[in-house]
Amino acid sequence: MTPTDPKADLRFYLQSARDALLWKLEGLSEYDVRRPATPTGTNLLGLVKHAATVELGYLGDVFGRPSGEPLPWLADGAEQNADMWVTADESRAYVVGLYRRAWAHADATIDALALDTVGRVPWWDEGKDEVTLHHAVTRVIADTHRHAGHADIVRELMDGAVGMSEGNAGVAPGNSAWWETYRGRLERAAREADGRVTSDQVR
Repeated sequence: MTPTDPKADLRFYLQSARDALLWKLEGLSEYDVRRPATPTGTNLLGLVKHAATVELGYLGDVFGRPSGEPLPWLADGAEQNADMWVTADESRAYVVGLYRRAWAHADATIDALALDTVGRVPWWDEGKDEVTLHHAVTRVIADTHRHAGHADIVRELMDGAVGMSEGNAGVAPGNSAWWETYRGRLERAAREADGRVTSDQVR
């Protein structure tokens, strides 16, 4: 059995989440990448902005490796949730470019430091603010995949586009009629379980 490289494994799963998040922007208008799709305002480009911010923090500042990127949405006095949406003055190119620069900075940190290197998270409680690089990378992977999942749902609700990555739908094959029938079965099962219909009404 070939020995594994823990850093390579971590980078692989981190990069797959990064790529998926950016892929969800493709083919959409400026309005659609920015518009709030949920009652709490979840939007595709805002997820990218947030993910860039997380990487620059956990895989930069935490280990004494500031990127030098200006992040005004984190400054004292910035409005709440400012990292989760994109102003009209912040272009898509700027946000995507920031994210790619965050990747490069984070990857350089992963390459430069041992996984057991300890950093300090200034936004955590004092005395509970130490974290290893391994923990920090795992945390960023989990966060990025979570938001890629948010982006999956937002994009599907927006225009029906689905998939884990380009060339990998990650869903059962089927045309629109198959999916309509499938969704109908789920709806009937849910209603039956909830007592909204009797079993003999379910076909």
